[in-house]
This record gives sequence, structure tokens and C-alpha cells, in this order.
Amino acid sequence: MAEPQTSTQYLDRDGKPLRMTLGAEDAYRRSLSIVDCPDVFVQATLAAEDKRFWEHAGVDWLATARAFKDMLRAGRVVSGASTITQQLIKNAQPRPRNVSAKFKEALQAMKLETRWNKRRILEAYLARIDYGNGCRGAHVAAAFYFDKRLHDLSPAEAALLAALPNAPARLNPRKHLQRAQQRQRLILARMHANGDLREDALCRALAEPVRLNRVGRAFRAPHFVDIVGQQRPQATGTVNTTVRLELNQFAQETLRAQLARLKDRQVSNGAVVVLDVASGDVLALVGSQDYFEVDTGQVNGAWARRSAGSTFKPFTYLMALENGVTAASILPDVPCEMPTATGVFRPHNYNHRCHGPVSLRAALANSLNIPAVHALEAAGGVAALQDRLRRCGLSTLEESASHYGLGLTLGNAETRLLELANAYACLARLGVWRPYRLLASDAAPAVQLFESRAAWLVADILSDGDARAQSFGVDSALAFDFPVACKTGTSTDFRDNWAFAYTPEFVVGVWVGNFDGTPMRDVSGVTGAAPVMHALMERLHRLHGTSWYTQPAGVVTANVNPLTGKRDDAGRAEWFLANAQPPAAAPDDHDAQGRLRLDLAYAQWLASSDNWLGDRAVLREEQDDRPRLVTPLPGMVFYIDPDLPADSQEIPLRLSSNQPVRWTSPTLRCTQRGVHAVVRLAPGTHRLRADIGGQSVETWITVEAL
Repeated sequence: MAEPQTSTQYLDRDGKPLRMTLGAEDAYRRSLSIVDCPDVFVQATLAAEDKRFWEHAGVDWLATARAFKDMLRAGRVVSGASTITQQLIKNAQPRPRNVSAKFKEALQAMKLETRWNKRRILEAYLARIDYGNGCRGAHVAAAFYFDKRLHDLSPAEAALLAALPNAPARLNPRKHLQRAQQRQRLILARMHANGDLREDALCRALAEPVRLNRVGRAFRAPHFVDIVGQQRPQATGTVNTTVRLELNQFAQETLRAQLARLKDRQVSNGAVVVLDVASGDVLALVGSQDYFEVDTGQVNGAWARRSAGSTFKPFTYLMALENGVTAASILPDVPCEMPTATGVFRPHNYNHRCHGPVSLRAALANSLNIPAVHALEAAGGVAALQDRLRRCGLSTLEESASHYGLGLTLGNAETRLLELANAYACLARLGVWRPYRLLASDAAPAVQLFESRAAWLVADILSDGDARAQSFGVDSALAFDFPVACKTGTSTDFRDNWAFAYTPEFVVGVWVGNFDGTPMRDVSGVTGAAPVMHALMERLHRLHGTSWYTQPAGVVTANVNPLTGKRDDAGRAEWFLANAQPPAAAPDDHDAQGRLRLDLAYAQWLASSDNWLGDRAVLREEQDDRPRLVTPLPGMVFYIDPDLPADSQEIPLRLSSNQPVRWTSPTLRCTQRGVHAVVRLAPGTHRLRADIGGQSVETWITVEAL
């Protein structure tokens, strides 16, 4: 026999109803036994549907003969004669309603009676039968219509409930109470005639007014309930979830208000997730601004795959800190080209400006792209980052590491809001990962994935309002009056906005964008998603309180020079792992005039308009008079697309020196574009030569056509 289509009632963490749905799990059927059904309800059901249930063998031939005689007299079907066993077969195996179907059901009913006892048949029927309004199962119907257990029903309520399976829509007491009462009175009269109700009990039942549960059928936190149904299909009956209904409703309202403010900026939708850090409980999950919106409302933005933007950067820097890099380590934020298996990778910052020497703290706090790529090397490379993100529960990183390349740290991969929020919960637990929980019964084993002291440093950096002021100012949606670690992200062409925030107690994650991938109009994470995140974190702090992390053992402080990253008593304070402190300042960090000495990698930046140090910095002398190749490096592979304009098929030619350079190639044409040389690409392997001041530098490249 097919599994029953049973009702499942979802409750929030405080027992408030969310939704009642239909499932198909045998566990719920087994949860209803005759012991759960009071005699008065069983008697009412048999009086309504099958008074000779305990005597017949699956078919009530007396009732069948009566129904056939009534049909002949009236010329139409006047009354049915299906037994409870036959109705169970009909419900489990729906067929077109004709004589052939009834005959097959009768045969199957008699066969079932030889295999199952009466008690099991009645239990299956009561768990499976439709009581209207989406209620499958007698005890679900009792809760829905009367907010009671079956055992607490009065005879009048039992008779009304037993009346409904005859015609659930026509007898719906919420719409057609008079019709339902007419059948209720008929059932009460039959119970009296069967000896199940004394005269006085019958009179009381007939006089008892109908008091239906006024709450009706709830439909709350719809995207959350959808995910529970999809990811926990075995959960049936009364399902106690982790969501906090009041918080979920606030998240929904806050998202709608923000999207209304962004309507003129081509922003149509968003999603929100809130997690309890300690348990992994999903406290709120909103998948769109309106579940009932035509076409897009039921798209679940909390589970949709979207481009990650800068949201992977904290994990890159955390891994670099584990490998001995410090929060004061200097990373070069300068123009660069990096050879990869698929060609040259040229990272750019959000504002297309470079900041020269920046500390890891400033690079992460301001979400700079170029330093993040350098940090990825210190973190162990692309494959290491991908592996750690997968272990954090990101199921969307399905391609090889070479497919993503260095851009993985900048978020060129897709991710899901719920999974990424749970990865941020790992940061909030100082490196301890556990799966998110949708149900109170979910297991959540813990695994230490990151070094806890390094995770503490990341939390300290992401909560540092002064450190991020250069990019975000001091009064943005990332600013709080209490400690909060914040990170935003914006994907290419403003297609996705992200904002995450965490404390030791809560994680809030927000995505804003358009489900069809249409770009927003100049809406970044700090202006799009962050205001929603801010409002939620403020509410959590106000209603439930938040704290901050204590300084862990093995973390020390020292003053450092912000441009060298080395210990300097005159510098600013920074935190360090005790076993990874920076070296002391050295005499050759500055020249005789006190100018900062920078390595060769800073040559192009020093000569650009981005150079904010001016004449306070110089290249190291021993490198300045020796020209070094900047780009293209030997062995670089370039790809040309014939559909693109000609100027996009040129690459720059750079040496470290600012002296005049003459570039030549036996197979390619080198030309001058302003102050810089470029070469027009053509398929093949090519050699290039730079002549400068009596010296020469050679390199070679490979060019392939797409």
C-alpha cells in the first residue's frame, strides 16, 4: 500500500504555528494509534462512515444492497456504501470514479482484511483521511479546528470532526457551518441509536455551541518552512523548528522597507539569514521580499546560488594568519599581473586605485582586492582556500581549483546565503564549525577548522571601525555602538550585494539583488544589504544582548610602524600571536633623508598619481639601477577573442625603470601608447626584448585564439 499523504504541522521554537503541509512519511502514520483516539471519536467515526466495521470482511454487503436499491428507485446515486477499508484503498490508490474502480477497491479491501487486523486498518484510515483545509489525519484536524488533542474532544466536537471526511469542501465548518452541523446532528443521532450516547448526553451534545479555533491555518516564515520540507523531508507530524517567528517577521519587514528605498536603483529583491552562534540554529530565514509575488516570490534567495563578491576574503586572511603572517604584515597594493594556467590575472580594487604598502589589517578592513590575492599565496593557494571553504559547508564550489584561479579569494565563485552565513558562524565560534540546524532535534557535531587565536584576530579586524574608515567612513551601516565584526561584498557590475555581521551570540547575513541577474545601479554592499544587517543586529543586541571576545592566551600586543609592519616603539599598537611577532625596525628601512625604502614591486605605483607618500618613499638604491621585468613575465599565456575590438587585444610592456625603453619583437608589433609601450597580440609563441641604457631584458609569451 502506498504511503499516506499525512499532514505536518511546523512550529517555531516557542511553539507558535508556522504552517501545516502535506507530506508522505510513514513515521507520522505510525504516530497515530487507537490508544490516541478516545472511544467517543472512534464511535463517531464508525457512526458516520461504517457502523458494521468490526463485523464485515472489507465490504458491507448489506449497505451495498441498500445503496443499489436506492439508486434504482431514484435513478441516480443517492448514498454511498464504501466501508472504511474501501475508503482506505481509494485514498491510497486514487482511480477514476466508475463501477470498475469500485469493484477493484472491493476486491483489494477484502484482501487487505486478510492481512491487516481491524485496529491497524482503522489507524491507517484515521491518519490518512482528509478533514479539509489541508488537514490529513484526525489529530492534526483536532488541533486545527479546536486547538485540542483528540482525547480532549467532547462528543459534539468528535461528531463534527467525524462528519468532515464525507465531503471536506462542502462541509467545511469555517465556510459552511450550518451544513457541517446538520451532518453532526445526524451522526449524534446514529451514535445514540447504536447505544454509544445516552439520552442526556445526546441532549447536551445537540445543545453545545460550536467553538472553532479562531487562529485558523497559519502560513508564516514560508521560505524557512520550504527549506525544512526540502532538507528534512523525514520530519513529519508536529515539527519543532529553530526559527523565532517574531524575529523572522521583523527581518521580512526590514528587508521590504530597504527594498522600497532602493526601488529607483534597479533593486527588486533580497534575502536574510540569522543564526544562533552557539547552536547553529537558524533563527530567521527570509527568501524574498514577498512570498506571494508573481514569478519571483517563491524563489528562495537564501538558497539561490549567487556570486560571492568579497565575502571569502576573511577566510583567506585567516589562513594566512595561521601560516605566520601578522595583522601588521605589509602587502603590496600596487598594479600587478599574475600568470595563471589560463592566462594573466590582473586584480583591481573596487575604486580602481592602489594604496601602495598596506597592512593586513587595513587590507582586510577596507576589502582591498590586490592585497587579498597576495594574501592567498601566503594562505597556501587556491586549492587550500577551496578545500577549507568546502569544509565550512559551501556546497557550490564544485569545479577544480584551476577553474576559479586566484579570483576565488575575490569571490568569483557562487555561494548560498544560508551556507555562507553558517561559514561566518564558524568565524564567530573562533574557528569551530558545526552544521546549521533547522530542527530542534538536529545534531550539530563541532569540528575545529581554524586556529582559534587567528580567528580572534580576524574578528578584531572586522570590528575595527577606524581601520575600515578609509573605504567605508566612520558613519556607515557598518558602524555600531557595540563590538560587531562586519564584512560586505559586491559582485561584478553590481549584480549581488552581501553584508555579514557577527558577535559571539549571533550571525546576520543579507543578500540584495535581482533574481534574474540584472545589475543594480551603483548599489554596493554597504548601501544595499548592510542597512538590513544593521537593523537586525541592533534589534538582537537590544532584545537579547551581545558580548565580545576576551583576549585569548597566546595573543600579545606590540607597537609597529604601519608602513613597514616592524616593531617600533613610536608606532601604533597591534595584536600578534605570541609565536608570530614581527621583527624589530631595521636601519635600512629608511634612507639617510628618512624616506621609506620600498621594494621593486612598488616602482610603477611610486610613479603614478595614486602615490600618496610623495617624496617620502623611494625604491631601494641597489634595485633602482638594474632594470627588472614587470610584465609580461616569461611563459605567460594570453588568449585573444576575435569578437573583441582590436585595442582589447593589446597588452602593456613594463620594466621597473622609469628611463626610456625600446621594445622590439621579431614576430609582434610593439608601439607606444602615451608614456607606456604596448604590443598587439597574435597567435603563436613570441619573444620580446627591452633595451635600456646599454642593457637588455628578454621575455617570451604564448598567445592562443579562443
